[in-house]
Amino acid sequence: MAERITNQKQIILNYLQKTKSHPSAEEVFQAVKKKLPRISLGTVYRNLDNFVQKNTIEEISGETKRFDADLSQHHHFVCKECRHISDLISIKTDLQHLKNKTKSVGTFDSYKIFVYGICNKCK
Repeated sequence: MAERITNQKQIILNYLQKTKSHPSAEEVFQAVKKKLPRISLGTVYRNLDNFVQKNTIEEISGETKRFDADLSQHHHFVCKECRHISDLISIKTDLQHLKNKTKSVGTFDSYKIFVYGICNKCK
């Protein structure tokens, strides 16, 4: 039986699909609360965890967990000052070189690259 998608789940998912800001659970809560004033932070956390478990969204680990509904192959730039995360769509990697380098530990089917530095706003 398919899982029922509640109004709360749909609003949370819609917000994540429309934003490029890689929000934290708290930021999702603040945004969704504007449409659903009675929603609790716990409900937001449970729904985010559920979406991650079902591979509907991606969790970006770090000092603060952040969430991304864009499941396309892309990478991220993380500012070491403000912690802002930006998508890097057009990074090209030598996939064959990467496969050769990882043979000693196993095979892989996907990868993500995180580039760390100082964003233009923080320079």
